[in-house]
Parts: sequence; C-alpha cells; structure tokens
Amino acid sequence: MKVILLTPMEIEAEKVQNALQRFPSLQNDYQIVISGVGRETTAKAMMHLPTHDLCVLIGFAAIVGKPENLPAELQLGMPIEITNASLYGYEGQLFENGKPILTEPKTNLLCLSSLTSDKFVKTTNLAERTVVNMEDYTFMYLKQPQDFIVRIISDFLPHTHEIDFFEEVKPIDFYKAIDAIERVL
Repeated sequence: MKVILLTPMEIEAEKVQNALQRFPSLQNDYQIVISGVGRETTAKAMMHLPTHDLCVLIGFAAIVGKPENLPAELQLGMPIEITNASLYGYEGQLFENGKPILTEPKTNLLCLSSLTSDKFVKTTNLAERTVVNMEDYTFMYLKQPQDFIVRIISDFLPHTHEIDFFEEVKPIDFYKAIDAIERVL
C-alpha cells in the first residue's frame, strides 16, 4: 500500500524518517511529504499529493493540561489519534468557527478532540485534554474516508514558562506512532 505521511514541519519529517528506518521490515511503501505549518499550506499540499492509497497527517501538537494531571497515555511524546476536529480563530478581523468534523478511529491509540486555530492559542479556558494545532481541521475537511491523523504530544497548555519548542521536542521519538500506523494497515 502506498502511504503518504504528511508532516507540517521538517523536524517531524526527520523524526518520521528516523522511526521508519528502525523497523526491520515495513508492510507499506511510505513517502514523507512536508506540508508546511498552517491551514492554507496544508490545503495546498493536499491538492498536490502524489498518487497514494492512504494519507496520515502526523506531527506534534500541544495538549491542554498539566502533565501531573494527565494519564501516562497523554505524556510528552505519546501518540494519539484525532477523531474530532473543530476550528476557531480570527483571520482578517473575521471570526471563524468551524462545525466539528467527526471520524471513526483507525488505530488503537487514545482518541482526542482537536482545536485548529490560525493563531497560537494561549487561552486557559479550553477543556483539559484538548489538542491544539494549526492543521487538523483542514486535513479532516479535505481527507479521504480512509485517511486519519496521528499527533504526538509536544507540550502542555497553558505554558507555565516560556519554552524553546525545538529544544522541548528533541528527545521525542515517533517510533510508537509509526508502529500504530503499521498495525492498522
């Protein structure tokens, strides 16, 4: 099966490549495509994807909550599947709010809701365990029925102190995420 692994950032593509190389054999033919960060770049990338059987959006995402209050499945570096995506943001002085898009789970990973915003979310009034990113809603809107999203927890909102995102994610490994994808197919 030809599988596209769509990553918003180069660092995610590198982590995907590293994880793929550690499997002695893979069931599928994987191609990594970097979309760029944000809704518009995700849409453009999806309109120009090479021929494939399945596309999986895979990348980092922040989660609302404190690590000490979240279960082991939601700690730094843990993969989760997004099965509910909604949109919230202000763009060009226009308020946008997208109707939630729901999909059935495709993996055995914990399934969570995702909030896509065109701005980095700093608010503290979001429900704990909400995943925050800038791409999921666009992907859910444009994806094929078999496609799905796997996110890897990269940080916790609200931040209690300023973080260097790229330093925070250095130790994170995507092996468990790739393993979950391999088990589905």
